[in-house]
Amino acid sequence: MIEILDNPDVLTRPHLDLATVEMGGISLGSAAADIPRHDIVEALSSVVARYRGGTGDEGEYRDHDGRRLTFDEVLDHTVRADGFLHRADKVSYKIHAGTVVGFALYGEDHHLSHFAALTSYETFLAAFGTPDRVREDEAYGDLMGYDLYYWGARKHVRWDAWDNRVCLINLGDFEGNTGP
Repeated sequence: MIEILDNPDVLTRPHLDLATVEMGGISLGSAAADIPRHDIVEALSSVVARYRGGTGDEGEYRDHDGRRLTFDEVLDHTVRADGFLHRADKVSYKIHAGTVVGFALYGEDHHLSHFAALTSYETFLAAFGTPDRVREDEAYGDLMGYDLYYWGARKHVRWDAWDNRVCLINLGDFEGNTGP
């Protein structure tokens, strides 16, 4: 297995067998319960109707009846069902039916800083290759970024056109990652 966090250059491959990689020691297809609980700082699942939190906050979870849920209740539900488990170092796991089906890296100050030398869209394309699909993101006539999909790697990369950087990479079962 190739550990993505130790070998981030593997993320530049336009074709990648996801059965050969892991993130934080967890591979796709692993039981969500295998993710170390002490690493998880936020959990989101269908049991949560409202969440309030942020950097430095413990977070507050409410169910559909307005009842406050503990972090452990939400975490237990997510591990058994569907949702997302987030680590403090900007690594997330997508969970479906208690199984890890996707990974995500985000935030400029953690693992994606490995790609900081890519300071233009052209240098990004030279490093990552030609995507299978590109979607421009515009707001009020301004180019905000590009969403690039590499179907051979089941990968989505978000290029931030304002800050000229990679701001998100997700792998696995996310919308758009497997083609039209």
